[in-house]
Amino acid sequence: MGKQLTVRLPDALVGFIDQQVEHGEATSRAAVVAAALDQQRRQEIADRDAAILARAAANGDDLDDLAAFAAQTSLGDLA
Repeated sequence: MGKQLTVRLPDALVGFIDQQVEHGEATSRAAVVAAALDQQRRQEIADRDAAILARAAANGDDLDDLAAFAAQTSLGDLA
């Protein structure tokens, strides 16, 4: 169950929302608003994840040294 909110939107946005409902692309005004907010939330999470990955790539992979060592180590040396 959700909470009810009262929001004031520009006429152009309300017209767009009403068209979505009218054309069957959404079941209600609330569904259009909820879908848009959910999409925005997911985009912000993806942007945050991309920034984390970009920082990690810039710092190098901390497994690079292990991979280099493993590449030079024969399986016989591990026994």
